[in-house]
Formats: sequence, structure tokens, C-alpha cells
Amino acid sequence: MPAAIVPIPSFVPKVMTVPTVTPLSELHADIDRRVATLRSEHADWPCAKGCDTCCRRLADVPRLTASEWGLLREGLAALPAPRRAGFRAAVARLADTPERPLTCPFLDPVSGACSVYAYRPVACRTYGFYADRDGGLYCHDIEARVDDGRLAGVVWGNHAAVLTRLARTGETRPLTEWYADWHET
Repeated sequence: MPAAIVPIPSFVPKVMTVPTVTPLSELHADIDRRVATLRSEHADWPCAKGCDTCCRRLADVPRLTASEWGLLREGLAALPAPRRAGFRAAVARLADTPERPLTCPFLDPVSGACSVYAYRPVACRTYGFYADRDGGLYCHDIEARVDDGRLAGVVWGNHAAVLTRLARTGETRPLTEWYADWHET
């Protein structure tokens, strides 16, 4: 019996690419699992789209590793030129703003959502879900829940371990410096 020739549907890509696994992508996957666990155990967890308190209260210009900058740059490069120009201007203003706290230049002020969510740095991914030996890395809303015992059973992510792994992904520089050196094509 001859083999049947089955046509490939048009929606199936002719060439499939396998995502490259990198130390940063592995770290992101581990962080995503921790966040998903906390969210599944605490349906009322406050960190979600539209809760932008941390994005509006940055203590300083965000610092990114080379790998984080590479990922963010990839996301930015996919945006229309006018949008990129707006972000470039907003990042440049960070360097000239002595007042603190700062607002993240990628925060959409209307929706409270991150404009580069899939490409955001590790600090953004872990804030509100991880803790250091000295305490949590979270906003006042979560701190209040910790203080009144509502989050007594939470197993926080280990921020020191994240930073150790992140340090292996390249030099760390302020976002303003990465941007200043980026020559868009």
C-alpha cells in the first residue's frame, strides 16, 4: 500500500525554531513557577496588571545585566519607531531627575500596565514575590498583609539566590547607560 501524501496546512510554519535556552531564560522560568505557585495559593495576591505601585516608586534608575538588556532591547526593537522614541526620551529624563522615587519609563500611565511586560527585567519579575534575609522585597500593601498575619504561610522566593544566578548573565549597568549606547537600526 503506497504511503499517503498529506498536505501541510497553511497555518503550520514551514520551519519551526526551537527557543534557545539561556541562563536568563532558565531563571525566568524558575521565577515564573514561584510566582504561579504563590498566585495559586493566594488568589487575592495584589501584584497584577494595573497594580503599578512599585513601578511608580523606583528608588533609583533600574540596573540591568547584559542579558536582561539584550532581551529588553529585542522587545523594544519590535515596537514602532515613534513608540521607541518616546521610551528613549523617557529613559533620558531618568538620568536628569534628581527627585526620588522615579516612575518606570515603560509604565503605561493610563492602564497601569507594563509596555514591555514579556521583556521586563528580573527585578520587575521578582518584586512582591521574593525576600532577602532582612525581609521582603514588596510594597506596603503586601507588607500590611505580612504584618497582620494574612501571609504567614507564604514560602517566599530566595532573592539572594536569584541575584547570584543573575550576576552570571553579564555586566550590570543602569538602564540609562544601556540606552545611551544603543544605536537603533
